[in-house]
Amino acid sequence: MAAFKRKRGSGSGAGKQAKKVKFAENATGKQTAKPGQPSEKEHNIPAPVSKGKWKNKERVLVFSSRGINFRTRHLMQDLRTMMPHTKADTKMDRKDKLFVVNEVCEIKNCNKCIFFEAKKKQDLYMWISNVPHGPSAKFLVQNVHTLAELKMTGNCLKGSRPLLSFDPTFEKEPHYALLKELFIQTFSTPQYHPKSQPFVDHILTFTIADNRIWFRNYQIIEEDGSLVEIGPRFVLNLIKIFQGSFGGATLYENPRYQSPNMHRRMIRLATAARLKEKQQVKELQKMKKSEPKVKEKEDPTQDVFVTPAEEKPSDIQLVAPEPKPIKKKKNKEFKRQRKLKQKRF
Repeated sequence: MAAFKRKRGSGSGAGKQAKKVKFAENATGKQTAKPGQPSEKEHNIPAPVSKGKWKNKERVLVFSSRGINFRTRHLMQDLRTMMPHTKADTKMDRKDKLFVVNEVCEIKNCNKCIFFEAKKKQDLYMWISNVPHGPSAKFLVQNVHTLAELKMTGNCLKGSRPLLSFDPTFEKEPHYALLKELFIQTFSTPQYHPKSQPFVDHILTFTIADNRIWFRNYQIIEEDGSLVEIGPRFVLNLIKIFQGSFGGATLYENPRYQSPNMHRRMIRLATAARLKEKQQVKELQKMKKSEPKVKEKEDPTQDVFVTPAEEKPSDIQLVAPEPKPIKKKKNKEFKRQRKLKQKRF
């Protein structure tokens, strides 16, 4: 016989009434009030506060490709800890195409995805996608700092629902407005989620500065709005926004984006230019030294103000002079006696 299993989210919890606790008036247990009428000795116990039902079934799949380093792995684990509505999966092979991620999300029953893609073991890209119809955005992740690395003083309850704070620039441009809606649906914990806690004690901020999106996580300390950073923190540099999930038509392309390969190439070219300039300076110095020196014409007025030197004797003494005899004073006082005499006078 199969064991009875209670269905999650059934309507029985929403329609619960407050329990009534009755107190007997005397030792015999007789009640003075008639049945059906509230008595003065009855106390109502309030029903549970959370009567809601889990309706927003947002599930986010957070995983990565092979070749990530330890910092990316820790960042991925921090996001899973911070977001209770996430699911995990094994690393995807680098040879597989990105469209495979849509099938993985369908198997895991997820409608959002955060995928970390590593290239050359030093560049990290983040995909945030709405599966399966899109849109999706690709970012270059920079300045990653994890929870274990920061060691901030802030802290929050595991599984609590965050507040999302966005920069006013998200409302001014259309591509930022699209990213804002994508961030809200991905990072906000659904209400009445089974793994979430009914508290709001931290804030996720998305700030735009230097054409990049800066992600920060803060703890709400008091009601006056004082904040302390918890972590993790990272910077997202937008590359492209696609119409579909992990592909499709390009809706927006960042004109100020510079790939890491191009950035490293520019650094190498600048270093090579400096070394080349130093080499050219050395060659010029060698050429100047090898050139024959041209005698300058003598200036007749050059020795006008030269003072004549004293004439030295023509005879040069080759033998050292005899030393003079040193006469010692026999009755010379010692230094101590001289000091005593000076003190007396």
